[in-house]
Amino acid sequence: MNGHYDNPGADGAAFGSADGSAGARRPIAATPYAEHGYRVRAAQHHVQCRGSKSRLNINTHTCSHPRRPGGRAVHRGGHPDAGPWFRLLDRDRRLLSILAEHKVLTTDQIAALEFTSTRRAQDRLRKLREMGMLFAFRESLYGGGTSQTQHALGYLGARLIAATRAEKPPAQGAHALMLERLACSPTLAHRLGVNDFFCALAAHRNPARHRDTANPEPVAGLTHWWSERQCTDCFRLDLYSGETVRLRPDGYGCWEQNDHAVRFFLEYDTGTESLTALTGKLATYQRFPTNEFGILLFSLHSSRRETALHRAISGYLPDITIATVARDHMHPDGPAGPVWALWTPQSDAAAQRLHLADLPERGPRIAHHTGTSQPYNEAAFDPNAPDIRAVLDSNCARSGVTHPIASTDRSEQIIIETDF
Repeated sequence: MNGHYDNPGADGAAFGSADGSAGARRPIAATPYAEHGYRVRAAQHHVQCRGSKSRLNINTHTCSHPRRPGGRAVHRGGHPDAGPWFRLLDRDRRLLSILAEHKVLTTDQIAALEFTSTRRAQDRLRKLREMGMLFAFRESLYGGGTSQTQHALGYLGARLIAATRAEKPPAQGAHALMLERLACSPTLAHRLGVNDFFCALAAHRNPARHRDTANPEPVAGLTHWWSERQCTDCFRLDLYSGETVRLRPDGYGCWEQNDHAVRFFLEYDTGTESLTALTGKLATYQRFPTNEFGILLFSLHSSRRETALHRAISGYLPDITIATVARDHMHPDGPAGPVWALWTPQSDAAAQRLHLADLPERGPRIAHHTGTSQPYNEAAFDPNAPDIRAVLDSNCARSGVTHPIASTDRSEQIIIETDF
């Protein structure tokens, strides 16, 4: 991702302020109508409300129109304006919803989701920044140049998304602080890597590339995409002892193809963690009914790391389904292609590679939702649904912990019952 250069002419040199606007606000000055409580922007010769400048924020500026002959001035002082929402295209609204949940995407990732080319994406993203819908930033690179442009939800975009969900909008200062923290976060590269994994899967459903294709078949491809925050809220197990077992995967998804649905937890490795820390995550997955919700995928930064992980977990013998991929040997189809090594006690990283759709099917079968507010979540389930709660609240899952112990019989497992 680093080292990619956007077209300066298409993306623009100025990237919006931290509140999501395209530039600094003009100063406010007194007007001939000040005695009526009206205010206009300085240096405006013709005082009028222009739709392209309307913003829905806590510092709403008033606008005044010339007086009618023999009447009072007509104005819209202090009235919120939802007009920008109706000037958005469907793909713009989907993009805002995705950014509201997954926080940041690069230009190439957005192009993979909604456009036929990066150039078209750059042109539209520039307009969305000018509207205040998006906030964009770049990272300066050693030796010169900048990284690819990264996009987050601007303040106006955040307000409109909150309005569509009947939620309280964020405070302007709090949203600006969130954007600053996001741009300076030491985990930004990891977050972009996780989003790149899911965007590569979602690209197979890009509506711009299938616009002229009649598709009477059911929805296929990536039909479930949850962020780390959503996973943390959903996948928790409250034990009788008062302890809570909480999964924190980097993402959770479902890939559907040929009537085969593969639900998976994703652990995205950048190589900065020790192998001990990486394998240590398996203990939490062991204590959780992981097989009731999906398989565990490891996306590793190199083949050498993949081989080392296979050797490390061979002595641990987890009873969950694990598949691994090395990102230095990818396929044109991305993570959907034949790149996955299904782990077994006798497996080797150089074993036969499988397509994502050929991995074992785990987790619940959910009827697709026809009207979901979050894109790529047609097969998402309700964490509070009775069948889901039955798994999380079952006495079987809460009363014991399974610890596979190496022995001459690798299929043997010892169940340690915990006395609460």
